[in-house]
Formats: sequence, C-alpha cells, structure tokens
Amino acid sequence: MPVRQLALNVRLRDDATFVSFLGAGVHEPLLAALQAQCMADGEPTLYVFGPAGSGKSHLLQAACHLCPGSSSYLPLADLCALPAAELFGGLEGQRLLCIDDLDRVAGQPEWEEALFHLFNRARDNRCRLVFAANNSPRQLPVVLADLRSRLGWGPVFQLPAPDDAAMQAILQFRARCRGLDMPVEVSRFLVSRAPRDMASLMLVLETLDTRSLADQRALTVPFVKGVLGL
Repeated sequence: MPVRQLALNVRLRDDATFVSFLGAGVHEPLLAALQAQCMADGEPTLYVFGPAGSGKSHLLQAACHLCPGSSSYLPLADLCALPAAELFGGLEGQRLLCIDDLDRVAGQPEWEEALFHLFNRARDNRCRLVFAANNSPRQLPVVLADLRSRLGWGPVFQLPAPDDAAMQAILQFRARCRGLDMPVEVSRFLVSRAPRDMASLMLVLETLDTRSLADQRALTVPFVKGVLGL
C-alpha cells in the first residue's frame, strides 16, 4: 500500500543563500558540492556536520533555493514528532532532499528504517540527498548498520564552530547584506551581551534593522541597548 505523504509547513529563509554565507572561500569545496546537487554531476549523497551555529542549516536551505519546486528542506528537530514513513513518503520524486538535524532521530528504529528505505528509493530515482548533523557519520549513534554505511557513501564535510571574532564578522557581513553599517564596537557588544547562538543573533539583527529603519537611526551601542533592553 502506498505511503501517504504529509503536507509540510516548512519554508526556506529568504536570506539563507550562498551569497549571504560568510567564509565562502574557506569552504569552497563544500559550496561547490552543494551547488552541484541539483545538476547531473551532483553526488548521490553528501553529509555536513558541525556544532550549532556553524552554518549547516543555512547551507542546506541555500541548496534548496537552487532547486525551486523540486527540493525539500526537512529540519528533523521540528518534524520529529511526525510519523517517519509518512514524512519521507514520495519525496524521492524530487531532485534534492536536504535533511537537517539527523542527530535528533539517530538511534530510533522507526526513523532509521524509514531513512534506510528513503536512501534506496532516492538512489533508484536519482534524487540527491544532503544530510546535516552535529556529529560525523561514525560518531552518530545509528544502530542500523546498513544505514550507517550509507551515510558515509558520499563526501563528508566538517564546519567548525565560529569563535567570537568569526561571529562578529558574520554579524557585520549580514548587516551589510541588509544595507546596514554595523561598527566593530556594536558587533562586539552584541556577541558579548546577546544570545550567542547564530539563529538568535540573526533575529536580533532583524529587529535592529527594522528599528533602525523606522527610527532613522544608525547602529550605535546606546541605540542597540535601548532597542534590546540591555
């Protein structure tokens, strides 16, 4: 009996593109591999790992932006309460599947079996797979041996955790992408006082962008303190 496919309310972030990813030169092999996933020379599978804030989700969504209408981004941290077989049902008909937060379901038999069958269906249908997790395939607590071997079939890339200097540079870069001038002292203040995970920092930047435009104010430390209540 065919498996019912779920209707998912997952949207890509408009700003999650390869152009807005700082450090493109350092990670050129990874970016080239991701950009090739929607082409004939793409890898059947590709695996990206690194700690939270390293840019995995950004890059997976950027890859999906290159395949509009024929790709899906699946953040398992948000979808792990759904039935695994139904979540993956029928998706192998697309050109690209980007599956994020793989570590959230590793070790769960229902999910591991569903992922194993998805691998096989995707291979038969020439659907490219990209996985992201906090750990490498060898470190992931996967019980199903056949699934573990498949996760390491293709290229594996590691993203490092950004240090304070890198986080400041990312904030300034993303501010410039929005047409904002963020002085060094403002980026330093935000990294030291705002939530340190990159997703929260991007939300802070969005708030500052909105208020700066509405109030016609430049980004200064006093202005940021007032907006954020710090």
